[in-house]
Amino acid sequence: MDEHLDSGADSTRPQDDRRGFLARVSAAGAAVSALLVGFPVIRSFVSPTLPQPKVDGWVKVADDIALIDVGVPVRVNFVQAQQDAWVESRTLNGVWLYTEDGDKFKAYNGHCTHLGCSYVYDKDLKHFYCPCHRGHFDVRSGEVLAGPPPRALDELQVEVRDSAVFVNYKDYRLGVSDRIEA
Repeated sequence: MDEHLDSGADSTRPQDDRRGFLARVSAAGAAVSALLVGFPVIRSFVSPTLPQPKVDGWVKVADDIALIDVGVPVRVNFVQAQQDAWVESRTLNGVWLYTEDGDKFKAYNGHCTHLGCSYVYDKDLKHFYCPCHRGHFDVRSGEVLAGPPPRALDELQVEVRDSAVFVNYKDYRLGVSDRIEA
């Protein structure tokens, strides 16, 4: 009888090995599934808190310099996207592009230095005019001709690359006489 009990114990051993193998395979599959699902979820929560690379402000404002009229300022609007943690915001910004010879360009931030209103080009007077508080600016230099603006228009860096015009767009503090980046 002892032999019979021993042989019965040996017959259940392969089943235990199969169950153990299936348990290990199931555990490994669950671990792989948890990694595949968990990693992107954790990354989406952690990545906005990590330091983001500084994005430069260069924006393409004109595709071909040959299409820009000489001696007449042109307003160019563009949308800028900014990522702040999980929130992406889009801002409509503008610059005034001006050239006297078709080779060298000036660009002015599209906001008045007084309170940030948009200004226009007055064709009759041949200068910029801010209708909010009647500020007047010279087209060639951006200097204040009349009104309450505390400083000249904010001139931006301009580069011509492969006949396209790029502007390094920046906003500056409003209502102060010093040009301080916002």
